Amino acid sequence: MYEKYFGFNEKPFRLVPEPRFFYMSRPHRAALCHLQYGLEDRNGIVAITGEVGSGKTLLLRILMDSVPRTFVVARVFNTNLDPKELLQQILHEFGIEAEGASKPKMLALLNDFLIRCYGRRQEVVLIIDEAQNLGIETLEEVRMLSNLETKTDKLIQIFLVGQPQLRDKLRRPELEQLRQRITVHYHLPAMNEEDTFSYVHHRLAVGTGDSVKIFTEEGLRRIHAYSGGIPRLINLAADGALRFAFAEDKKIIDSRIVDEVIRELGDVGTLAEAPPPRRDPASAPPKGQVAEAGGECRILELKPRKPGQ
Repeated sequence: MYEKYFGFNEKPFRLVPEPRFFYMSRPHRAALCHLQYGLEDRNGIVAITGEVGSGKTLLLRILMDSVPRTFVVARVFNTNLDPKELLQQILHEFGIEAEGASKPKMLALLNDFLIRCYGRRQEVVLIIDEAQNLGIETLEEVRMLSNLETKTDKLIQIFLVGQPQLRDKLRRPELEQLRQRITVHYHLPAMNEEDTFSYVHHRLAVGTGDSVKIFTEEGLRRIHAYSGGIPRLINLAADGALRFAFAEDKKIIDSRIVDEVIRELGDVGTLAEAPPPRRDPASAPPKGQVAEAGGECRILELKPRKPGQ
């Protein structure tokens, strides 16, 4: 609607995760480095948590787009499942026919599949999204899957991705054994005001192919205050502001327009009040894990592992 008016090639603040629009903020850089480390280490479960709309799914897409074709990747995102249903879903995502099979039979089918991949020097990755919805018994099933291994190598690399409730659930005493198998855990915090400003400018530049100034500094401050530095909420507010400005024939978006959008979002009950950004001490990796990156985080060149290596 407003693309031509502002000179956009496409809408810059769509809610669909698109790698082309990805902005490497400091929190996202650190999270990506942790994901890369876990994928390269291949020695345990990786857990990534963050608020709704913080960019976890986009980070995973960027990571998986970087791996060689020898990697076999499956993603489970419907996680209101009991242990058997989870196993059925995993087999389905890997293309393994198991209709009517018992749980022991399904485990045998999965193990055979992993052994075949291992023999072909293929790395197998399982991503379980929205993992905070998994029950205790189902999370225990995930732990058992992480035990599938040869004498020297893990047969499957598991990523647990979810909202902060997942982190809370993993702290429960009955999940101690699973927690011990998590070699990398990172909580993705919200962006600060500086990163929010840069995020908006970056997406505008990608949308136009050029650097443009549409939002005033005070308008951006209002967006950050509303969003708490959560990318999805930034997108909601910025897209609404562009729409309001277009309707009023304004080329510059100031705090008044942003306030109008925030009121509208509140009136329709759309994430009316974002949580304030917070510094979470749990986001720091435990001792012995990869440290938070302060500089450039490059995509690792992952090579297939030879059996026994």
